[in-house]
Amino acid sequence: MKLRFISLASGSSGNCYYLGTPEYGILIDAGIGIRTIRRILKDNRIDLSHILAVLVTHEHTDHIKTIGCLGEKYHIPVYATQDVHDGIDSSRYVEESLRNSRRVIEKEIPFTMRDFTITAFEVPHDSKDNVGYHIEYLHHRFTIATDVGHITETVSRYLCMANHIVIEANYDEEMLLSGNYPDFLKERISGSTGHLSNREAAEFLATHYHPGIKNIWLCHLSKDNNHPELACKTVDIRLFQEGIRVGKDVALTALKRSTPSDIFEFEEKDIHLPL
Repeated sequence: MKLRFISLASGSSGNCYYLGTPEYGILIDAGIGIRTIRRILKDNRIDLSHILAVLVTHEHTDHIKTIGCLGEKYHIPVYATQDVHDGIDSSRYVEESLRNSRRVIEKEIPFTMRDFTITAFEVPHDSKDNVGYHIEYLHHRFTIATDVGHITETVSRYLCMANHIVIEANYDEEMLLSGNYPDFLKERISGSTGHLSNREAAEFLATHYHPGIKNIWLCHLSKDNNHPELACKTVDIRLFQEGIRVGKDVALTALKRSTPSDIFEFEEKDIHLPL
């Protein structure tokens, strides 16, 4: 009955997340090396043969590096929208083309995988396509939204359905503004199809919090324009302004860029307000 979550890596150098039960699981994105994926899973007593699928958010390199290997060498189905698959096919960073492992999904049309019900939803970003995933398992509701240019009504709706939220907090606005990035890159990052700032993530979480939310993870933190303590502090302060106490009302964690997180486990009894 337990649901388990691990961030294998979360940042511009590579992204990969695991969500599973004691018997099976899935990966969301595969932007790190296969040896690293296998090692981290093994360290957490997870056999790669128990991975049912890889769900891909979008075709940028830090999300698809190992997709071809997982799909064709390890015969793990790779799920993505048609546009994301087209982007994977044209990427020079994917060594093996997806053939037998390719699975095409449509946004906002749920599909099932064992006890998981999975729905992809549109997330604005400067890629061919980009989706978040809302995953239901028993009474658990898990939503991930990364590389978020801005929070649309659709993104908001799926985040608000969740008990467990993975949301981007890519950059601190002052650090980005005063940093050494060229102006065009600053504009790209802060634009409506770029990334979500600490302040934007904090504002959304504070104004949309409900007691059913048990866990918040901040993902895809910038190496140059953010750091975990700052991201957590920004969200913590804004939540506190609304009377929401981190550590008591909700758990808050900033995911590491290039090293794995702890394994987080949740049971049915932890969910008091099915959504």
